[in-house]
Amino acid sequence: MKWWHDRAAQPRGQILLLHGAGAPADSDWMNEAAAALCALGWSVMRTELEYMARRREDGRRRPPPRADRLLPELTEILAALPVTDKLPLVLAGKSMGGRLLSMLTTTTRWPSQRSRPAGILALGYPFHPPGKPDRLRTEHLPALCAPLRIVQGTRDPMGDRDTVEALALPDGISVDWVADGNHDLRPRGLRKAEVWPQLRARLQAQQGWLESL
Repeated sequence: MKWWHDRAAQPRGQILLLHGAGAPADSDWMNEAAAALCALGWSVMRTELEYMARRREDGRRRPPPRADRLLPELTEILAALPVTDKLPLVLAGKSMGGRLLSMLTTTTRWPSQRSRPAGILALGYPFHPPGKPDRLRTEHLPALCAPLRIVQGTRDPMGDRDTVEALALPDGISVDWVADGNHDLRPRGLRKAEVWPQLRARLQAQQGWLESL
């Protein structure tokens, strides 16, 4: 199991940052997100699910297994996580990564031998498959055992603002809306040089929530 570490000099806590369905743990987006969270004083750890790691070996792009079939592997990742017990742990994930971590952090699935995480940060939550708002992926949310922060683009094809605000989300879930943002939290019209500063600024805006945990 390979780990990527972005180590804060004097960390206030630790973050496990999990990739989404289509891009690896060291994609440009993930690198920028990890650096931004580290700059806030959090040590960030990344690894890859097996299907994604296999891409590096054979170069074949393959879809992920069904979400529920990935949870046992995610439990193993959690057990191998190189954390310091004295520091709070936040679970963070891009798209599918955030969904998987929230599915694991429920009263029925969280490993009883581990302390619960301080919170979950979902960066572009996939509320439903693209174009299928009737197939919601929210059934586990009432059973969450940690607060969930969702950073969501208002025009996200997997959960735009109208769709999400029509849902009765449980207490403990807050949404930070990115005006005109897509599933990568990117508003339209940005020049190439503006894309990463915009992402960093949006993650920096989560500092207040992180400090409240």
